[in-house]
Amino acid sequence: MHTPQYSSEALPTCNVNPGFDIFKVVIQVKRLAAHSWEYGTAAQALLELYNPSLSVFSAAPFPADKVPSVAISSTDSLVYVKPHIRVDGETLILDDWGVSDPAALGVSAILIGQTELQYLHAARRQVEYLLKSAPRLQNGAISHRRGIVELWADFGYMVPPFLAYYSVVSNDLAVMKEAVLQCTLYRQILLNNPSGSERGLWHHIVGPEKQDLGFWSTSNGWMAAGMTRVLATICKWGPAAGTMQGEQKLLVRYIREIISGVMRVDDDAETGLLRNYLADESWFREISGTALLASVVYRMVMLAPAEFGKHDIEWADNKRKAVLQHINAETGIAAPAVQPLNHLLREPLVSGSPEGQSFVLLMYTAWRDCVLEGNCEE
Repeated sequence: MHTPQYSSEALPTCNVNPGFDIFKVVIQVKRLAAHSWEYGTAAQALLELYNPSLSVFSAAPFPADKVPSVAISSTDSLVYVKPHIRVDGETLILDDWGVSDPAALGVSAILIGQTELQYLHAARRQVEYLLKSAPRLQNGAISHRRGIVELWADFGYMVPPFLAYYSVVSNDLAVMKEAVLQCTLYRQILLNNPSGSERGLWHHIVGPEKQDLGFWSTSNGWMAAGMTRVLATICKWGPAAGTMQGEQKLLVRYIREIISGVMRVDDDAETGLLRNYLADESWFREISGTALLASVVYRMVMLAPAEFGKHDIEWADNKRKAVLQHINAETGIAAPAVQPLNHLLREPLVSGSPEGQSFVLLMYTAWRDCVLEGNCEE
């Protein structure tokens, strides 16, 4: 396992006090991740933490409108994730069950592929599988699963951001449009009936085997955070920024719907964590969905300040402070968390969630950047 370096040189971007021992959280992120989407989410979190200039949320992630070439050995995120990416298959990691989860490794594969071409070729094959071979719903939405066509909101963090980033490296606007289209097609199926306090929330799963019409906080976070990454990619890439203004407005609206829905049903907006299933008082409160959704708000304050403002920041700050109260100072583990492999389990996980730990980092980096831009306060 790659051991992170703890010198200030290795972590130049922890320049706003996190309020917790971030190194311990990083150790748990790397220790706990064991599945494709966990590796990919960890890689994204580490990129935003250690090398924020490479993230699509930076001021200029695409010099000369191209994906940058980076020194892999000095990029912690890529050193960490590289051993988990295969370069000799149809997808970036072997997965007989999921369509979308291997795509979580796609952005990392593209970055590595700027200096090691076999990784770029592997990313291309992953795109070709998604666009040409993967099963789809009748409306054109790419299935989250291989054997059965099912839509999971989790898809939103895996596939659309990867397609958007691949659009840049391939200089193909059509792929960027497909990234946005997939968000729209998923919304057609998963968005809740647009009435009542639960409007704007997304159902977790629609499909014949694992259907779950509840409003899982983590899956609403997956979708909102994924669309935020797509939006940032469009805004920061010249060929798309000017020609895809309609798509930008769509994404802002979709994200605003989710965040407004979450805030509307948050029954402890002042001090508490969100419930595992939103709008259901029978569920425990947990850190994963809370941290990820807070990260979305901080990012959107910077990307769409006309739509996200002071009230949103106050809400996110309360959620962030609630998460901080649930990080173990000795171990770096944030708990209670939903069991990632069994979201319906009524007993919270206290030994550490792989994705939950990454979400804590994503929440911190989003808040850090918001503070540095002068939109948020320490």
